[in-house]
Formats: sequence, C-alpha cells, structure tokens
Amino acid sequence: MDIIIYVVIAVIALIVGVVATLIAQKNMSQSRAKIIIEEANSEAEVIKKNKLLEAREEEIRIIAEAEKQASQRMSKAQSFEGKLKQRELQLNQQQSENQRSRNEIEQTRAKLDDQLALAESKQTELDALKRKAQEELERVSGLSSDEAKEKLIESLKDEAKTAAQSYINDIMDEAKLTANKEAKRIVVQSIQRVATETAIENSVTVFQIDSDEIKGRIIGREGRNIRALEAATGIEIIVDDTPEAIVLSGFDPVRREIARLALHQLVTDGRIHPARIEEVVAKVRKQIEEEIIETGKRTAIDLGIHGLHPELVRMVGKMKYRSSYGQNLLQHSRETANLCAVMASELGLNPKKARRAGLLHDIGKVPDEEPELPHALLGMKLAEKYKEKPEICNAIGAHHDEVEMTSLLAPIVQVCDAISGARPGARREMVEAYIKRLNDLEQLALSYPGVIKTYAIQAGRELRIIVGADKIDDVETEKLSAEIAKRIQDEMTYPGQVKITVIRETRSVSFAK
Repeated sequence: MDIIIYVVIAVIALIVGVVATLIAQKNMSQSRAKIIIEEANSEAEVIKKNKLLEAREEEIRIIAEAEKQASQRMSKAQSFEGKLKQRELQLNQQQSENQRSRNEIEQTRAKLDDQLALAESKQTELDALKRKAQEELERVSGLSSDEAKEKLIESLKDEAKTAAQSYINDIMDEAKLTANKEAKRIVVQSIQRVATETAIENSVTVFQIDSDEIKGRIIGREGRNIRALEAATGIEIIVDDTPEAIVLSGFDPVRREIARLALHQLVTDGRIHPARIEEVVAKVRKQIEEEIIETGKRTAIDLGIHGLHPELVRMVGKMKYRSSYGQNLLQHSRETANLCAVMASELGLNPKKARRAGLLHDIGKVPDEEPELPHALLGMKLAEKYKEKPEICNAIGAHHDEVEMTSLLAPIVQVCDAISGARPGARREMVEAYIKRLNDLEQLALSYPGVIKTYAIQAGRELRIIVGADKIDDVETEKLSAEIAKRIQDEMTYPGQVKITVIRETRSVSFAK
C-alpha cells in the first residue's frame, strides 16, 4: 500500500514537474515572441523608411524627366514657331511679288488694248483705201475683178506649165548627173549602219601545256603516239624547244580545232596511246560536226533566214573555221548579208532575199570536195542543187562576174562583198596602215595651238577637232579647219575625202538653290 502511495505521489510529482516545465516554456515562448515582434516592427520601420526614400527619389527622377521632356518640347515648339514665322515672311514677300506682277500684267494688258484699238482703226482705213483703189483700177482697166482674176489665172497657168516643163527637164538632167553620187551615198550609208568585228585566222595553232614532261608522253615510245595523232587528224604536230607549247600546223582550221580539242582531252585524261588517240579524235570530230550545225542554225536564226537546206546550214557553220585573206569567212558573210539587206531596203527591194544571197555568196569556199571550179560558180551550183531560188543562185554566181547578172540582187551582193572585204581594218594586210593613218590624222591636228582633243571617225573620212573657247575665237576656227585641210592634202595619202570639223563650245553653268 505504501508502495502504491509512493508511486502515486511520484507520478503526481512528475506530472507537477511536467506542468511546471510546460508553464515555464510557455512563458519563455511568450517572451521570445515579444522579442521577435519587436525586432520585426523595427525592421518594418527600416524597410518603410527605405521604401519612402526610394519613392521620393523615383518621384524626383520622374519630375526631372518630365521637366527635361517639357524643355525639349518647348525648344521644338520655338524652332517650329521660328520656321512658321520665316515661312510667313516668305509668303508675304511672294504675295507682294505676285501683286506687283499682277499690276504689271494689268498695265501691259491696257497697253495691248490701246494698240489693238489703234490697229483696228488702221485696218478699217486700209480696207477703205483698198476698196477705193480696186474701184479706181476697175474704172481704168474696164474689167471687173472677176474678169481680171480669170485672165490672171490663165496667164499664170501658161507660165506654170512652161516653168514646170523646164523644171522637169532640169531635174532629169540633174538626176543623170547625180545618179553616181546618189549611189555612193547609199553605199556609204549602208556601211555606216552596219557594225562589225574583225577576226584574223592563222595557219597554225599553239597548244599550251603545263610542263615539258607532257611532250614526251605526247611523242610516245619511238614516236608512236604523235604519228597516230597526225594520221588521225591530218595535222602536223611540231614539238620543239618552245617551253610549255606545242604547235599544230595545217591549212584546214577544222582539222586544227579537232587536233587541239583531242590533245586537250588526252592530256587531261592522262591516257595517251594509239588506240585511245583514235577514239578521242573520232569523238571530237563528231562534236565539231555538231557544233558546226549548231553555228549554222544560230546564224540563220540571228539573220532571220528560214527554210535553208540542212546541208546549206552545215556549210554556213563551216565558215566559222575558214578565213579569206585573214578575214573570218562567217563574219564576212554575216556582214555582207546585213549590208545587202540595208542596201536593198534603200533601193526598195526585198531585204530578206538580199540577206539570204549575202549569207550564201561564199559557200563555194567550204565544200566537202574540192573541184576545179571558182568558188562563185561552185556556190551557185550548190545553191541550185539545194533548191534555192534562181535570183539567189544568180547573185551567188555573179558576185565575181563569172556569170551574167540577171537580177538586181546580183550587183547588190557584188558591191556589199567588196565593201566588207575592202573596208579599213577588215583584212590583215590593211590593219596597220589603216591605224597608222588614223593616228597621223589625230597627231597632225593636235600639233596646232588651242586644240584640246581630236577624233578620227567614219573610218578616217572625218576628223573632229575640239578647241578651247578661251584660246580660239569663231573666226580662227574657220582658218584652223582650212589650214588643217590644206596640210592633209599636201602631206598625207588618203582615200576619197576627209571632212574636217572644228568644234568650239562655250558653257555657262549656274546652280539654283
């Protein structure tokens, strides 16, 4: 029993201790909470003060920014106001000027009205005098005005018939005298309206190689490769001491081109032996044939020529690889065709037929076979074979007078062929002399004082000279042109005549702002 009492007392004591501990902890928690609340309040006060300071600073910044923007707007407004005032001043000035111009116009109109009234009065007086003179004339002559008009018309008719007949006779005589001159004008005009390029063909082609080691591979063992290449192309291949170059020699440009392209493919591929050479040459020859046909078709399309026989198209393409006295044959034929079209248009003939005859006039120079015939006759036979019209065939055959001309196309083709071949710079042997003559003309004019620039134009048939306006006056320009013309006559050799034009120009430049 005592033990139970002790246990109960111990439990009660323990409970009391626990309760006392809890009460003590509660009191401590309340004191700590009070301390935390006080610390939070103090921190809140600090944060509040900082936020107030930041808000005050932001307010100050916003106010400063607003004042700055307001000052900028104020300055812009002041500038705009200044511009408005200036514009208003300009408008006022312009209005005053307009008013002054209006007053001047009113004054001028009043003067014109006075002059018009005076003119009307004068006209009235003149009409009265005219009527009076007519009445006096009718009284003196005894004829009315209608009768006088009829007699005058009859006399004028007779005089007009006589004058017209005389005028017709004069025109016929002048036409006979100037026919040659007019023909020359048409020829020169045709030349001036056609622009050409000059192409020079040689009998050799130089094939460039990267190194001299390739020469040995091209020659091959005991010369087998080079012999196979020469046999396949028909071109002589010259391998000498010329560094990094091989010369292909032959009079047939098509064969030279085949040899050049075949060599290029063989060197690029690296396999050079007789069997490979024959294969490559055959392939290149086929490519060249295709290119010839394509060139012929493109030329016919460019010139607007339709319905050519395919064999004639191929012959036109072959002209690209032919030359005549150093002049490329295709370029010469195109030029002749354009000249023929221009000249036919000037003479009122069919320009399409003339262009066709001009293009085909030299096809006798590119036949597949080489018969013993002049190229004009051979070309005519080829044109007849491929069903060209008779006037086209005659123009081809007669352009070197091998056959008689039967149509007007024939002399046109003959003249245009001569123009294309004889113009300065067309053929190789004339180029150097032609360029030297142009340079001599320009240098002769530049030797005079006051001359700034000189230009030899129209193939050397006109010399334009620009002189300084401050160095030579109008009278001296005439003297200068006469002196240069006389000096050219005395010192130089030239075809036809040379026109000397001296240009003196004065320029005055101002700027409105």
